[in-house]
Amino acid sequence: MATIFIVDDDQAIGEMLSLVLENEGFQTVTCTDGLRAVEMFPTVQPDLILLDVMLPGLDGTEVARRIRQTSNVPIIMLTAKSDTLDVVAGLEAGADDYVPKPFKVAELLARIRARFRIARPAAEGSGAAGGAGANGTPAEPVNHVERGSIVIDRLEHTATKDGKDLNLTPMEFELLFVLAAAAGEAISRSTLLKNVWGYENSGDTRLVNVHVQRLRAKVEDDPENPQIIQTVRGIGYKFVTPES
Repeated sequence: MATIFIVDDDQAIGEMLSLVLENEGFQTVTCTDGLRAVEMFPTVQPDLILLDVMLPGLDGTEVARRIRQTSNVPIIMLTAKSDTLDVVAGLEAGADDYVPKPFKVAELLARIRARFRIARPAAEGSGAAGGAGANGTPAEPVNHVERGSIVIDRLEHTATKDGKDLNLTPMEFELLFVLAAAAGEAISRSTLLKNVWGYENSGDTRLVNVHVQRLRAKVEDDPENPQIIQTVRGIGYKFVTPES
């Protein structure tokens, strides 16, 4: 049974989320303080964190940053703030997604299930293709992609460059896989939102932009001058195979 760590200073929201999630078959642990959440994290060992931005002790952005120092657990930020700087700060700190308050429970559950689908290794015979089309849609299901010095295996959930582990979060891993599977082809931000985040309708392209920035920091020799994950102006991004 998957454990979800709910960190929100609003006790009523925490209790409501706990009840809803437990009815959906999850185990939950709640916390109302940011510093306490960091202290509890090693003991709780959650499979996913729902993390409010505004917290006493430490704010959600700092909690995410500290957790990311030791763990790649999926993090969904819960925020009443819609300001770009606050959203981007949370994503840059390591959050995988965010849901603005007030939120619909059904939408939050869909986001949670999408994160768990990404966090699990792909089943045999499923996954992105080695030769995806221009729209990012897989042509043939494969789970292993080799692009020069970069090797990605969905079943093992490993991604290496020059034989060294890239230490990617599940979201970064999926983004790299989708881009590398369609190497040389531009993929739009909206397509990435659909294929990586599971958004059927248009979503917040900041999710894509910030995750590409985080991914470049781990994949590129010089993140300020990216050669592997390149921006295609007016469209999105494309993967350029590095030399072995």
